[in-house]
Amino acid sequence: DVGRASLKRVTEFNESWREGLRLSEPEEVWLETPDGTKVHVWLLLPPGKPEKKARAKPHSAVLEIHGGPHAQYGWAFFHEFQVLAAAGHAVAYSNPRGSKGYGEAHTAAIHHRWGDKDWQDIETVIEWMKRHPAIDPERMGVMGGSYGGWMTNWVIGRCHEFRGAITDRSIVNWFSAGATADFPLNARAYFGGPGWGSWESNRTLWEQSPLSSFDQVQTPTLIIHSEGDLRCPISEGEQVFHALKARGVECRFVRYPAETSHGMSRNGPPDLRLHRLGEILRWWEQKLG
Repeated sequence: DVGRASLKRVTEFNESWREGLRLSEPEEVWLETPDGTKVHVWLLLPPGKPEKKARAKPHSAVLEIHGGPHAQYGWAFFHEFQVLAAAGHAVAYSNPRGSKGYGEAHTAAIHHRWGDKDWQDIETVIEWMKRHPAIDPERMGVMGGSYGGWMTNWVIGRCHEFRGAITDRSIVNWFSAGATADFPLNARAYFGGPGWGSWESNRTLWEQSPLSSFDQVQTPTLIIHSEGDLRCPISEGEQVFHALKARGVECRFVRYPAETSHGMSRNGPPDLRLHRLGEILRWWEQKLG
């Protein structure tokens, strides 16, 4: 049983493949933010026998931030987490405000203001990671795609806790994104500005653009983006690369061709999906050991 759901296996199609793998099961915890909000968090440790885990030295750790932002992590199998755990990294992931699954108020808490309540929740997770006995606080990384890439850009402009970052199919500048993406910044102004007109009518767009704090970034960053991405155009990744290069911050830009899309990590060409995972593993090996 998982909560109140009773699960029943209906196929063994992948059983022979799975038997050759060592998979990890996540541990869950609820954290309380400074304003009293409860945030659901999971930690996936590298696979191994429990007695060996108990004697193990603290692990390097990667904070994964989901996209959406109106989406959610949960108990479901996610290959990327298992790949990272198999490489020896602990993986932390959570559902900060803006995520689905915890009521309308939890999801709507970031309407008109990204980087406020959601960032407060992410900060709480970071502090928890630093204190966790299974995590080496000197070897932590942060990564995410789409909104998770936006938040990764936001994080590295506001803290220096991480040895490295991976920003994947991200947004960094709402003015350019709103002018080039497959969705407009319309009159309903979800982000607090239409993208045109006076500065006063668009101030919150710049305040919610991670680029506005890139003068503070020090974290080595891997940028992953697809030329075929219409939701988060590749010009956003180019701006991240340009800003970091101009400031002398270590970075690497991996571009995938136009036949890929915003969803390449999950449903793109198999060879490029494997290539992406290889780039991620090599980056964390270099930065986290």
